[in-house]
Amino acid sequence: MKDGEIIRGNGFTFECVFTPGHTSNHMCYALKEENALFTGDHVMGWSTTVVTPPDGDMTQYMASVKKLMARSDAVLYPTHGAPVTDPKPFLAAYLEHRLDRERQILACIREGLPTIPQMVARMYADVDKRLHPAASRSVLAHLIQLEQEGRVVNDGGRYRLS
Repeated sequence: MKDGEIIRGNGFTFECVFTPGHTSNHMCYALKEENALFTGDHVMGWSTTVVTPPDGDMTQYMASVKKLMARSDAVLYPTHGAPVTDPKPFLAAYLEHRLDRERQILACIREGLPTIPQMVARMYADVDKRLHPAASRSVLAHLIQLEQEGRVVNDGGRYRLS
């Protein structure tokens, strides 16, 4: 399926909405008759999505969240969590959460915590340590984005500001 393709059935019409980021081939499906969007794992109702390289890409993920914000869906149906009945502020909070994580990563580097394990220990101190491996993958995704933007340098797994 491709972005914008239409799937028609007896009494329903789905539009494919390509949303890479969580994974490189992620697709959401808009149910036209209900002005609803099935978001899969791109947007979850109970937490933010883990973006894990190499298949996950934070730059693409952020662009896909902005793409959904520009839509006029009345409700989001995530694979995990409750329906989201006020999508725009919910998605804005998703973006703000990612930008906050970015600020935290940059602060860790400024404070002399240049490795992902050090950053995760600081940033996720209140989170069950069994979730730290997944958190490490999202931190890596942010660091890759920051490196692509020229804001940080990866020096053998130790990050510094550029």
